Amino acid sequence: MRMPTVAIIGRPNVGKSSLFNRFLKKRLAVVDKEPGVTRDRNYAVCDWRGVSFRLVDTGGIITESIELMDQLIYDQTEFALSEADLVLFLVDTHVGPDPSDRMIARRLQRSDSECILVANKADTPELENEIHEFLKLGLGDAVPISVTRGLGIGDLLDLVVPRLPSQDTLPAEEKGLVRVALVGRPNVGKSSFINCLAGEERLVVTPQAGTTRDAVDTLLAINGRHYILVDTAGLRRRYKVHENIEFYTNLRAGRAIEDCDVAVVLIDATSSVTSQDQRILEQVIEKRRPAVIAVNKWDLIEKDSNTADRFTVQIRDILASYAFLPVIYVSALSGQRVAKVMSLVDKVFAETNKRIPTSELNDFLQRVQKRKHPPARQGKHIKFNYVTQSEVAPPTFVFFVNHPKLIDRSYIGFLSNQIRAQYGFEGVPFRLKFCRK
Repeated sequence: MRMPTVAIIGRPNVGKSSLFNRFLKKRLAVVDKEPGVTRDRNYAVCDWRGVSFRLVDTGGIITESIELMDQLIYDQTEFALSEADLVLFLVDTHVGPDPSDRMIARRLQRSDSECILVANKADTPELENEIHEFLKLGLGDAVPISVTRGLGIGDLLDLVVPRLPSQDTLPAEEKGLVRVALVGRPNVGKSSFINCLAGEERLVVTPQAGTTRDAVDTLLAINGRHYILVDTAGLRRRYKVHENIEFYTNLRAGRAIEDCDVAVVLIDATSSVTSQDQRILEQVIEKRRPAVIAVNKWDLIEKDSNTADRFTVQIRDILASYAFLPVIYVSALSGQRVAKVMSLVDKVFAETNKRIPTSELNDFLQRVQKRKHPPARQGKHIKFNYVTQSEVAPPTFVFFVNHPKLIDRSYIGFLSNQIRAQYGFEGVPFRLKFCRK
């Protein structure tokens, strides 16, 4: 399910980054009395009462400014508005509504996003009574809070959660579909891959890198199963992202990875595996997305009977950390093995949703401990009580143990390898958690 997005907007120095940090209960955004410290959008996942959503902190909006940086911040805030399911418009109770607030309010009234007006710095009952002044903005009653004192934060979150879209509010055509993100470097053949599966020119393809500037959804039915294929812009290195529009497309590609059920990472066979390919794979695995590696442009390689085996060995050497990801060699131009990629996607999707019975897992744990018992640390004997699988997509295994903080990292790696050897989980990153009983 796609995660809903909440954007915090407002003019400079009203407390947006402080509210962002309050919601997350950690200092991720830089906070300073000097206005304009936040220039880019900060993204983080926030959880309240079991509901998760993506939280976005934006730079302060300075309306009608001719300064380049102010214009760039305004552009990025516009982008945050375009992707937000809910907007928190933060205003300053000490100052009251000013011309910038009124201009932002008019922009919000034209937006399709739902909005909550939030009056920060309502530190005293007298100031809390002043928030009726913000009715002039035409956005309804303001919710009083004080970020510095932590007043009203829980009440605000209680208002946020019910207004977020749920699985039931997703468009009917998206329910029950497998969402597949095509990711890779620019000009690796992502759009051509989708066109090949669709059997028609759905997406613009040119030899010039960077033709795709946004994440584009394509609905397809293949062998009776329905998919949403997301063609993303080619992910570039950060220092190469100069244009504002490229900054946006990189972020949209990152969001497509977060929201997908399976990622297909395309690698160019003519240039082998690059450091940028490795960074893209890191991004996919860090977000715990199942993945398939598709080596495209295989038709351009001079081959003998052992070429694929040699290439696979080379990939496994470079990408040793991702040995659990399946590799397939394709040509989006000729259609070679393109359909087989979707068969792998189905297999990986089933693996990420696989659940192992607790009784079977505990029998497995007993066998593993007989083979290799966790070493004692700090003079303390490590004893496992039991293990259970608490989640799927990604699969999460919780081990209950007497000293969870003393589990050696090498033993965690050993457990991971044993789980893969016994249960597969091909293409699927999983989590191991260690808790006291």
